[in-house]
Amino acid sequence: MSERINNIIDDIKEQYLEDDNNIPWIIGFSGGKDSTVVLTLVWEALLSIREKLGASALSRQVYVVNNDTLVENPIITDYIVDVLDCIRTAAIEQKLPINVEITVPKLEDSFWISFLGKGYPVPNNTFRWCTDRLKIKPTTQFILDKVDAMGEAIILIGTRLSESATRAKSIRKHEIKGKRLTKHPLNPNTYTYPPIKELYLEEVWHIIREMPSPWGYDNDKLVQIYANASADDYECPTVITDKTQPSCGQSRFGCWVCTVVKEDKSMKALINNGNEWMAPLLQYRDEMVEGRNISENRYPTRRNGQLAVDADGHNMGNYTFEYRCNMLRKLLELQHDMQKIKPHMELISNQELVAIQINWYRDGYFIPKVTDIYNEVYKRNMPLENMQYQERLILEKVCKEHPEDYHLINDLVSLQKSKTILMNNNGLQGDIEKRLDNYLNNK
Repeated sequence: MSERINNIIDDIKEQYLEDDNNIPWIIGFSGGKDSTVVLTLVWEALLSIREKLGASALSRQVYVVNNDTLVENPIITDYIVDVLDCIRTAAIEQKLPINVEITVPKLEDSFWISFLGKGYPVPNNTFRWCTDRLKIKPTTQFILDKVDAMGEAIILIGTRLSESATRAKSIRKHEIKGKRLTKHPLNPNTYTYPPIKELYLEEVWHIIREMPSPWGYDNDKLVQIYANASADDYECPTVITDKTQPSCGQSRFGCWVCTVVKEDKSMKALINNGNEWMAPLLQYRDEMVEGRNISENRYPTRRNGQLAVDADGHNMGNYTFEYRCNMLRKLLELQHDMQKIKPHMELISNQELVAIQINWYRDGYFIPKVTDIYNEVYKRNMPLENMQYQERLILEKVCKEHPEDYHLINDLVSLQKSKTILMNNNGLQGDIEKRLDNYLNNK
């Protein structure tokens, strides 16, 4: 086993020293076992190169890129924050060309804005909008930025032939005989390099358990997370000899809101293994699944106006405004309760709340406002007005006999301000006309 691991390190060293204009390396680092092993072996390779050839030989930049979907499993989020801090500090102290980068989805693509702001039905296997918006687009943009700056990029991936027949077939399909690198199937001027593709699962766990982390982190914490979150023995990092051993299982840690999987086994296992505080998160996730295809929660049209009613007469469009308000209230209640246990936990950011309100304005919904729901849950009085205090007093005085005119003008100002925040005036005229039509129809 040690010989196989050393051969991989030698292979990484050889590739790193290739004369290719020092094309930057990008390691997609999820914090899981495979990406941890990739980074460990790359780190060991860099240390070996520095020892034998000197620091000047480390001229190629290595970017450790973590994609934060903003709805990651909270336990994994806490773990990742600690690990990335450790990597960042150790790379500086050891004078290695390793840079830590974190990518996040664009504000308008975030899960909560898509779900609660725009009313997208939560993802399932036939409408899996989350993967592209939360993961692929942010990471792809980072890669393209590096390619634009350097001309090319090499992505190191932690895929292994032994993971599954499907994964093995995919690796074999793209590899070129006699070559380490293959062309990336989607990104131009980008190559992929799978340094651990020949490793077996047992060897992965051997590296994590027996090789000290070169950035000084305690790998036992990762082992414990897998042990607590597992649902199948094959992924177990320990050998189960009796019933006193912790359950082992699921190696995939996804978003806590994931509705694509039928059952979130890893979260259930975490709850069963001492993390009972996560149970309300799982309940909210299950409620999203249960409410997805209820006709009363959906409009008969999609956001583009296209009719969306199935053969049985069930509405299949985006979520109704009432349903969005209800689920936002429940999310804020969940966050409020969670913060009693973990004061710094934030399930939805203030920036996302503002953007949800903007989308509600755009859809023509002005009452209730996001702050009305927030104030109700948090027992606060935070006004959301789009005019300055003096302007509001003047307008209220002018519209004293016709208060509905005051609300109309304030709503129109809200629409204008929403476009300013998004730095995008597309559709503003249509939004204003929609609001005016609503006003005139209700007079």
